[in-house]
Amino acid sequence: MLDRINIEKILFLDIETVPAYSAYTEVPEEIKCFWDKKAAFIKKAEETPDITYQRAGIYAEFGKIICISVGIIKNKGGKSTIRIKSFSGHDEKQVLADFLDLLNKRLKSPEFLFCAHNGKEFDFPYLSRRILINGLKLPDPLKTNGKKPWEIPHLDTLDLWRFGDYKNYSSLELLASVFNIPTPKDDINGSDIWSVYWKENDLERIVTYCQKDVLTVAQLLNSYLGRPLIEDTAVSLV
Repeated sequence: MLDRINIEKILFLDIETVPAYSAYTEVPEEIKCFWDKKAAFIKKAEETPDITYQRAGIYAEFGKIICISVGIIKNKGGKSTIRIKSFSGHDEKQVLADFLDLLNKRLKSPEFLFCAHNGKEFDFPYLSRRILINGLKLPDPLKTNGKKPWEIPHLDTLDLWRFGDYKNYSSLELLASVFNIPTPKDDINGSDIWSVYWKENDLERIVTYCQKDVLTVAQLLNSYLGRPLIEDTAVSLV
């Protein structure tokens, strides 16, 4: 399957998410009761509600998207380049609308595939849910209901690495190390996003982190295909 894929028709993407509110005490009462039920299943021993709430961002019903980064590879003269663009902000609906505008205006071709690491279990469903919650129209690449698995235009570098072994989980950072790809976690990692956003108010740092993840996913797929890594000088941010 991979041998038949046109790598120039892949949209590499990554999203960054945070809890919808800065702290547990800020959560509206009508939402708090639902979160308390969720937290009862995920809380660690003796963990206080405010600590557990820091992980609310991984659940689409209780979080929001603050950054979407996407990348496209181009091949010219035997050399690969990648252009990476980010949509970020505190207004999630605007972030999503800008992302959808890109899809509808420039990437409408049915040949395009979405590619992310653990995208099938996180990025793709999270995007879909938040798009609907914000009252926006779901784009064709995210419409999965009623489709057969091979009809869904999604690639997942974690899923590809499993080779059918679904009890196995390999992080993007681990696979980057295995394939000698520069780590995307040289500054922050996913567990830091809550504090960097809500405590430090440093969205740009999160955007940089998200862009590194997109590049790493692209490099990883290149490695799966036996292709050379993209050189640092061939990476452009737009």
